[in-house]
Amino acid sequence: MEDKKQLSEEDIKLRYITPAINAAGWDNKHIRMEYYFTAGRVLIQGKHHARKEGKKADYLLFAAPNHPIAIVEAKDNNKSAGHGLQQAMDYAQILDLPFAYSSNGDCFIEHDFITGQEREIALDAFPSTEELLSRIHAVKPYDAVQLKIVEQPYYFDQYTNEPRYYQRIAINRTIEAVAQGRNRMLLVMATGTGKTCIAFQIVWKLFNAKWNTKEIGKRAPRVLFLADRNILANQAYNSFTAFNQDALCRIKPDEISKNGTVPTAQNIFFTIFQTFMSGEKPYFGQYEKDFFDFIIIDECHRGGANDESQWREILNYFDSAVQLGLTATPKRKVNADTYKYFGEPVYQYSLKDAINDGFLTPFRV
Repeated sequence: MEDKKQLSEEDIKLRYITPAINAAGWDNKHIRMEYYFTAGRVLIQGKHHARKEGKKADYLLFAAPNHPIAIVEAKDNNKSAGHGLQQAMDYAQILDLPFAYSSNGDCFIEHDFITGQEREIALDAFPSTEELLSRIHAVKPYDAVQLKIVEQPYYFDQYTNEPRYYQRIAINRTIEAVAQGRNRMLLVMATGTGKTCIAFQIVWKLFNAKWNTKEIGKRAPRVLFLADRNILANQAYNSFTAFNQDALCRIKPDEISKNGTVPTAQNIFFTIFQTFMSGEKPYFGQYEKDFFDFIIIDECHRGGANDESQWREILNYFDSAVQLGLTATPKRKVNADTYKYFGEPVYQYSLKDAINDGFLTPFRV
């Protein structure tokens, strides 16, 4: 009989842990091994720099693409089955996963973040995808419409990067909040961490689920992306090219004045506050108050949610729309109105987090 104590961690994974996970019904395409989810902090000393090793999971288990639900940390058999559980739990919390496991090839130790309970599981009794999903759905009882929104696939093609872990969390939490009926949301993401990419995937999922505030399932939503600078509106418009061009509209004041009316035929509109506030009668007033279903306010801390700002008129006018604020600025006295208007952030990813993860580099003054 084989002596497990003589085997390396890689041998334990190959001969015991992977077969046990496969036997529970996990297809290999839903398993990622040696999965790096951070890039590793950049270290700078003088004119030299190096990069620390990023954080990686031994196993990341996916219920569907971009929907990981469990992490498994492996150890050799000279250690206890639960030796890697704390590391698995730490990583699971970073990745926003409900289940963490550790194994040394004898059994699994499970930590369920839903119940807070831990238990030992025999090697041949690892839970299936369906079992873990049923435990998640037991505390998130979505109806058919909500489930269609939440489980809508991400956009992906050969030229598209897989969302980073924090982007995925931001997207999923926002979509869940929409499905649950929340109408004001805030994402706080450091500059350079991909807020436009996040906004695109959120709109893609809502658009293809045919979510809207009135006729859910019958038509795609009408979305407004509102910025305070043309460069941001143009950047967003150019980032949504996966949509059919007939669905997109970049609203400019000269086109409105030339046509005498605001565009309405498309589904996804991009403009700046200043354009909407232009005209003898502000242009936004030409739209029906319930025309837009979903509004994204980029750099919302700049005044969009300030009670004394003219920009707030636009948000109040389209009060029935679900509104998502994007900002890089943590809560301070100067932007307290923003947080009061949108509520506590559904997710925050700070500059410190991005630097520690290696997605942004440290700076020197």
